[in-house]
Amino acid sequence: MPGGRLTNEDRQHIAAWLAEGLGYAEIGRRLGRPASTVMREVTRNGGPDDYGAEQAQEATRHRARRHKQAQTPAPPITDGGHGRDPRAVQDFTESFTDLLVQQGLPRMEARVLACLYITDSGTLTAADLVQRLRVSPASISHAIAFLEQQGMLHRERVPGARRERYVIDDEIWLSSMRAAVQMNEALAAASRRGAEILGGRTPAGARFASSAELLRLVSEAFRQVMEQWEQGVAARSGGQQ
Repeated sequence: MPGGRLTNEDRQHIAAWLAEGLGYAEIGRRLGRPASTVMREVTRNGGPDDYGAEQAQEATRHRARRHKQAQTPAPPITDGGHGRDPRAVQDFTESFTDLLVQQGLPRMEARVLACLYITDSGTLTAADLVQRLRVSPASISHAIAFLEQQGMLHRERVPGARRERYVIDDEIWLSSMRAAVQMNEALAAASRRGAEILGGRTPAGARFASSAELLRLVSEAFRQVMEQWEQGVAARSGGQQ
């Protein structure tokens, strides 16, 4: 089907036409596919000289199996159980991960954050994350470095061991907001500097000045929200004593 996945019959045609010396554009025209699709198919399966239909079909099946295994979500961490429905927890974890991705977080970082966020302890080691997410230690390391830089988690040493564990606390979004305020202030300062250098009455300078004012208002609003939140937390804590 044009636009769909290549079939075994398509691959048989590609192999035959390559043997005849046809180029990617002509093969794509005959199949009703973009030349780029044919080029990727041939390149990833041995190139024009070594392309074989059966080998390409089997390699595609193998890649599909590996991709499916990699995308299959791990069962949620029970972390004590509490009578939770495992299927509901898993579905929520997937939807929460997708939401984090929609908010701009890279998918691996979103998966790590969601995995930590659903645990009651809020703490996991790298080995825990590798096991739960079924990814490489390197992927976890890169994701942790990114999340730590964003102020969304921190590291701590496991007592009596050389391992580290990664901790997410109940004020993750407050920490993230503080980081956002710091970034806003840096951008606002740079924008004010740009307005001075370019001249406030020029179009470019006015653009920077306007940006600086907007960023200032955003930072002030964030500070007010954070202060209001902290006052509420303090009041609730005082009421529980």
